[in-house]
Amino acid sequence: MHRVPSAGNNSNSSRPRKEKRLTYVLNGSVDTKHSAGINCLAVLKSSISDVCNYLFTGSRDGTLKRWALGEDAATCSATFESHVDWVNDIVIAGENTLVSCSSDTTLKTWNCLSDGTCTRTLRQHSDYVTCLAAAEKNKNVVASGGLGGEVFVWDIEAAVNPLSKSSDKTEDDCSNGINGSANSLSIPSSRTITSNNSHTAHTTQCHGYVPIAAKGHKESVYALAMNNSGSLLVSGGTEKVVRVWDPRTGSKTMKLRGHTDNVRALLLDSTGRYCLSGSSDSMIRLWDLGQQRCVHSYAVHTDSVWALASTPMFTHVYSGGRDLSLYLTDLTTRESLLLCKKEHPILQLALHDDSIWVATTDSSIHRWPAEGRNPQKVFQRGGSFLAGNLSFSRARISLEGSTPAAVYKEPIFSIPGTPAIVQHEILNNRRNVLTKDTAGSVKLWEITRGVVIEDYGQVSFDEKKEQLFEMVSIPAWFTVDTRLGSLSVHLDTPQCFSAEMYSADLNIIGKPEDDKVNLARETLKGLLAHWMTKRRQRLGSQASANENVLSGKDSTARSLAHSRIEVDGNAENDSMVHPPFDFSTGSPPSIITEGSQGGPWRKKITELDGTEDEKDFPWWVLDCVLNNRLPTREHTKCSFYLHPCEGTAVQILTQGKLSAPRILRIHKVVNYVIEKMVLDKPIDTTNTDGSFAPGLGGQLLHSAIGDGSFLSGLKPRAKLRPSVEILCNNQVLSPDMSLATSDSGQVILSTSGRRFVSGYRVEISYCCKVFGIVFCSSKVAYIRNICWIVVYSERRLVFKMGAFSRLHQDDHLLMFSRSNR
Repeated sequence: MHRVPSAGNNSNSSRPRKEKRLTYVLNGSVDTKHSAGINCLAVLKSSISDVCNYLFTGSRDGTLKRWALGEDAATCSATFESHVDWVNDIVIAGENTLVSCSSDTTLKTWNCLSDGTCTRTLRQHSDYVTCLAAAEKNKNVVASGGLGGEVFVWDIEAAVNPLSKSSDKTEDDCSNGINGSANSLSIPSSRTITSNNSHTAHTTQCHGYVPIAAKGHKESVYALAMNNSGSLLVSGGTEKVVRVWDPRTGSKTMKLRGHTDNVRALLLDSTGRYCLSGSSDSMIRLWDLGQQRCVHSYAVHTDSVWALASTPMFTHVYSGGRDLSLYLTDLTTRESLLLCKKEHPILQLALHDDSIWVATTDSSIHRWPAEGRNPQKVFQRGGSFLAGNLSFSRARISLEGSTPAAVYKEPIFSIPGTPAIVQHEILNNRRNVLTKDTAGSVKLWEITRGVVIEDYGQVSFDEKKEQLFEMVSIPAWFTVDTRLGSLSVHLDTPQCFSAEMYSADLNIIGKPEDDKVNLARETLKGLLAHWMTKRRQRLGSQASANENVLSGKDSTARSLAHSRIEVDGNAENDSMVHPPFDFSTGSPPSIITEGSQGGPWRKKITELDGTEDEKDFPWWVLDCVLNNRLPTREHTKCSFYLHPCEGTAVQILTQGKLSAPRILRIHKVVNYVIEKMVLDKPIDTTNTDGSFAPGLGGQLLHSAIGDGSFLSGLKPRAKLRPSVEILCNNQVLSPDMSLATSDSGQVILSTSGRRFVSGYRVEISYCCKVFGIVFCSSKVAYIRNICWIVVYSERRLVFKMGAFSRLHQDDHLLMFSRSNR
């Protein structure tokens, strides 16, 4: 069998714009835990004695959580889900307003005491938003800084509650980049959208609020701090200087030089006279803003200082960073003490009465003793040292082996998280992904159902990957990343619709075994099953899968959407979700996507309420789920020739080029050959050797092109059936192998010298890689034309260069697959 390259379909080669992507994040079985490092902390203390305090955490998994604090416990009471990337910082503004910033370039405001209501999305930054600062007494003032070198000062009350806001209409993103609170793009998963928050009610009216811009930074901003009254703002970043601003006007006041590396943490005292800064040069500096100079330097850490927290009177500072250590330093006497040693770099600190919360790159949060009201008590334990004023002095002490002993060995208590996924591998079947987390546990995920189907424990990732290798070739219809600590599966059109399987291979009961199932389409139907149910209920009728995507909408938009798609004749016009694509509601995945208006949004699939439409979802997703229509697909068939195997007396088939779907099984090709060979001969449905019986008699291949079309209606005679084997590069192909698999070069070649009674040689031209070395064959792919080969002998892989004649008779040649042991 020799493959013939087919001409590509260029009808969609130049698209007017890149289509929106749909991503779904596979959440773990425990939704009350973070699944990635904790970037930020904030404590909300209640003024009423019998009401509990709350701890808010922001994580690299893109979510925030609220923890109700007890005497020696913390309970997750709400999850705030709307950001689509890392949450980098949070502050509490006013009585119950939480403000968060993210690498998705947005700020979001939340009602602290609600079940997770996002009141507004603020879009002004051009790059990641890395830090926030709030004024404790001026409760409406919040500053934000990011990697774009931008610093903005926000009046939160004016941004969240604009005077011009209509009570019965929602707002879209205005020209200044502020997203309406009722827009679904800013509503988290735990919010129930009421009728007056309908997605169909939009207005272009903009309230005109624009934050104050503090212009002057030329590089990234990593740290901000503000005094209690909101009259002073300091910022630092990669410029290695501390800038001082008047946040009321955005004007620069002064610039403080002294650090030799990035400024990563800042603190201001309540009056705004003194400023503490921590830097990647491992130094902590105390600045007198009145004198505009550094009055003290503290060489405490041996690596970057990333987090600072001070006592209320600004007499002592707690510091942590990349050296995994938490120190307490007296700013007056320069006496310093190592409180504890962590296993992960410290990212942020939050002082809470006589204890301190510590956030690290791990998904767990720990609470340590701190004696915040009277820190001098800790120094009475002994073990303190005098902090030098030069960075190399502390480093030299560390090298000399005189690192101080930690005061505390164990935290008061911890809030455990879920280990983050740090390694993944998409398996050949394109339905399973093998992962490894920070705890070393290896798991097998089925991405079409969003569940873990096997937990192997702490085993070798590479060995398990080799054991799970399958000799199949399915197009890459999705991509995966683990940036959020979980599996994020990305679907892009039209590539995602390139993979198909037979219903028999998916064990779908009730469908003919030869029915083709598009993996992306069925996955989308499974993801949006809850949305479809809610949508039907909202419409008040049993909507069929063929109803218009844009029902009741602009006819021009409808015709534009339909002009870009092509009806798939094999699509079932129903919304049934088959078992291989039924997503769990116990731990439902979250969708991240974007529609025609607003920006990216994120929700759990069980929180979709049916009001979402083309303003929220990409048009191709709606057209696939509601209309069963798929974009035009390319290269869905494989063209090839059939030739008699050398050294056999088998007749030559006179057909020309043949064509069949890429997922067609080799046993179908066998059936075709048999029927062509034995039209005038008696045949039987059983092989003489019993090794392989096609069993499909006159059932032939799908229609083909050219002069070699597969004809149907040929009835076999129930007598003797010859044994026919299909070879590719001198290897007998398995009857269950697909054309795509044999075409890809992912086959095992044997030099055992086996003789065949009868057979056909399969000739395929291909190019593949093994360990980065390119294998190229001639048009007729004989082994002697391959320059480099990999020899599998005595259960080990070795490289060997040479021709066919140099190989041992019992050696096996492996092409592409290094996992066939």
